[in-house]
Amino acid sequence: MKKLNFEGMLLDDLWALYEQIGTVLSSRIVVEKQQLEQRLAQLHGRKELDKAIRGEVETSKEDRPRRRYPKVFPKYRNPAVPAETWSGRGKRPRWLVSALKAGRAIEDFKIHSADPGK
Repeated sequence: MKKLNFEGMLLDDLWALYEQIGTVLSSRIVVEKQQLEQRLAQLHGRKELDKAIRGEVETSKEDRPRRRYPKVFPKYRNPAVPAETWSGRGKRPRWLVSALKAGRAIEDFKIHSADPGK
């Protein structure tokens, strides 16, 4: 392959070369992608066949039903806005963080009916 002198080429010639290279590259990428997808399909089919021969059943996360969690009742209530509650799980709500910084104790916000020991 002979070397081209890009510095000495006209702008129109450079642009035409650029477009040629772009079309060749895009067509080769498409062909390569098709070949890789065919190979992947073959490998996936072979994997499924091997599992069927061994008697294995593949279950994906989509196939399994989601585990049911028990309902979590609120354990703490904001006295200023009683609709704001917190179950004690996860990040502390802003109203509780600010009250704790102000010097109040977390037991001040406890909902006594939610306490199974009482």
